[in-house]
Amino acid sequence: MKTDTKISAKKSWTKALARPAAEFPLTQLLVKSGKIPEGLRGTLYRNGPGRLERGGMTAGHWFDGDGAILAVHFTDAGAAAVYRYVQTAEYQAEEKANRFLYTNYGMTAPGPAWLRWTKPVKNAANTSVLALPDRLLALWEGGPPHSLNLQTLETIGIDNLGNSAGEFPYSAHCKRDPITGNIFNFGIIPGVSTKLNLYKSDPTGKIVQKATFGLDGIPMIHDFVFAGKYLIFFVPPVRVKFFPVLAGISSYSDSLEWKPELGTQILVVDSETLSLVSRGETEPWFQWHFANGFVKEDGSVAVDFVRLADFKTNQRLKEVATGETRTDAEGSLWRVHLNPQTAKVTATEELLDKPCEFPVVPAAEIGQESRYMYLAMYRPDVDMVAETYGAIARFDTQSRNLTIADCGENRYPAEPIYVPDISSEKGWILTVVYDGNSDSSEVWIFDSDRLSDSPVCQLELPGVIPLGFHGTWKSAL
Repeated sequence: MKTDTKISAKKSWTKALARPAAEFPLTQLLVKSGKIPEGLRGTLYRNGPGRLERGGMTAGHWFDGDGAILAVHFTDAGAAAVYRYVQTAEYQAEEKANRFLYTNYGMTAPGPAWLRWTKPVKNAANTSVLALPDRLLALWEGGPPHSLNLQTLETIGIDNLGNSAGEFPYSAHCKRDPITGNIFNFGIIPGVSTKLNLYKSDPTGKIVQKATFGLDGIPMIHDFVFAGKYLIFFVPPVRVKFFPVLAGISSYSDSLEWKPELGTQILVVDSETLSLVSRGETEPWFQWHFANGFVKEDGSVAVDFVRLADFKTNQRLKEVATGETRTDAEGSLWRVHLNPQTAKVTATEELLDKPCEFPVVPAAEIGQESRYMYLAMYRPDVDMVAETYGAIARFDTQSRNLTIADCGENRYPAEPIYVPDISSEKGWILTVVYDGNSDSSEVWIFDSDRLSDSPVCQLELPGVIPLGFHGTWKSAL
């Protein structure tokens, strides 16, 4: 009898993505173990693809899934959570039709190729969130953000942040200056002459300053660094073959080419004036995510990020949507030192030689030297090609010590978020864990100084939250 090796090869994490996630209304959470810290008051928001299937068809890439937001509100009455899809126009149309209708990152629109170019690209609203004083933004890098109610997650609509001029791509990785409250972000407008738009917003989200720079070809830029006086972009040697995308022949993802001969380009921008300080070039690498950047005492800049040798990572992330990963594409934590006046790299060093991703520092230390960095990592001795991250960790940039919280077999944490205690100097690490053993999701709270200890609290969520991307914390006023 023939065995179905495909099923047996799949790991527990795939169950979290195998079916569309179900929304749930505001629900008081049961405490499974421990207790909620008294100084933990505010809301955890998380974003990620909630569904990767429609009408029996699977999405072409993990990045294609419809954005769904989780909010966990911590108050004196305990914790309550709500989970809702972002009601984009495209999501609503596809819900009604019960099939995919649009071009997306890893998909072309259905129908004849000669008609595809007339169809809009779907805004998946699925990558990250930005909490403003009066609303929450669901972010996706290819288009404008969607505004949601902070408490109920009801979708209000597209939010142009006061920007009135034409196309408005607004990246998923904005940076907030903890000193001024100003928010920086970028968007890429592809074309014969590709433009990199920079935006500076005031703390309410309103754009108060803009700048535009030209780029060579159509590069893939997912993230950037706020380093106090500077905004820094590493432009990896990935370029889009634009004609196949424009003609509807190929998806954006399948049209991306790794061109190491181009090297990594570096752009340094003055964060006050948004004027270009310098451009430079260095060896080729790829990165999705930066941890932080800061100006050192000698005036040079240090940039910490997860560095990958090439762009095989895109194929691996495409495979996530199928529930079976076969591509080995891991990055490790690096620091690059550069001269901001020339954009010349003066030194590179690997800080941590273990595969990791989703590096974050406390929000109050963005743009400044931060001792501790938090990461998602693998559990020891697992098959890293077939598995995904099963642990979170704290990396001490001074001592180079690594403290790991192993979540246990078949348990998969999201990106760790550092949360300050409102009544003390303590900090907490919050993550959402999918437990493949019980096919359920939970919120785990760790003491940031005792990360290898058991969680101080575990909260049961009313439904499965699929593996997602990025989140944020909004403290109670």
